[in-house]
Amino acid sequence: MQIQALLAATEELNIESNVEIAKPLVFSRKAEKVGGFIMSYLKIKMRRATVEEQIQWILLYVQEGSADIWKKNLLEDLEIVEVEFKSVKEFLLALRKEFGGGDKKSVKVAKLRRIEQERRTVEEFIQEFQRATKGSGYKRRALIEELKRGIND
Repeated sequence: MQIQALLAATEELNIESNVEIAKPLVFSRKAEKVGGFIMSYLKIKMRRATVEEQIQWILLYVQEGSADIWKKNLLEDLEIVEVEFKSVKEFLLALRKEFGGGDKKSVKVAKLRRIEQERRTVEEFIQEFQRATKGSGYKRRALIEELKRGIND
């Protein structure tokens, strides 16, 4: 299926017209964004649409980079019935598995390792650093080393 076909399918969805909703942001494969992308869909919940229509609608917002390549491959597989999703939940689990970046602890550690002070004040940096440490599994010495690595000299 091509993008034009997806757009046409989206126009035919049975979404109540008197309800205005914000469209989800484009998803481009960043592990820390996959949860928010999935949550934006869950807030909308197209009640009368089929599983296939809902998946097509979600895929409209999967764009750019490796996410776009994954989408094109998936659409080809769906078209030749090599893969089939029995529910939207099953599809969303596949999306999270593909782009979730591993388990939550690994994602937290990766985020912690990327944090740098840059132009922020020390207080701002420390606040973000503290948020990132939650769930990382890092303790005492490892946290000190990461803090020293991220703070400006």
